[in-house]
Amino acid sequence: MGTGVRIAAAALALLAGTWTMTGSTQADALKVGDPAPDVALALDDGTTFRLKDAKGPVVLYFYPKDDTPGCTREACAYRDRNAEVVATGATVIGVSFDDAASHKKFKEKHSLPFRLATDDGSIAKAFGVAMQEYGGANYHTRDTVVIGADGKVLAIIRKADPVKSVDQVLEALAKAKKKR
Repeated sequence: MGTGVRIAAAALALLAGTWTMTGSTQADALKVGDPAPDVALALDDGTTFRLKDAKGPVVLYFYPKDDTPGCTREACAYRDRNAEVVATGATVIGVSFDDAASHKKFKEKHSLPFRLATDDGSIAKAFGVAMQEYGGANYHTRDTVVIGADGKVLAIIRKADPVKSVDQVLEALAKAKKKR
């Protein structure tokens, strides 16, 4: 099914009420200042990354699906501003339900310099990221969580704009750096 058809079908499903949201509610979601959950992320290269092992800030951006229009714009926005993010000492990791093979193709096609992680739903749940179900498949909502070097949440961007959220991430990282 083509991307345009999937988007139109998702819009119709939303209107018809067959698109369901699962996951945490805002009331029980993670908050700024909370310790970040120590999760293990299965990365596109077959390795595992634990948040507790991070040497600096970590940016987790949750996105619905590899190689779809909005997700590609978001990934390319992080790619294009990667030097600025890395200059803060931060590590960027994109998180979706796609498998390692899909992530590898997506990274290669768009020359993405950061890692992508596969989620089974537990990562989204730990960070209070809602999941959408459509046609038997799960998708993340577009949320971003910025974690400081101290392991505490610096910023949470819900329903992140695919391009503008990078600015918000850089602002949160700069603000944290000034406080040190």
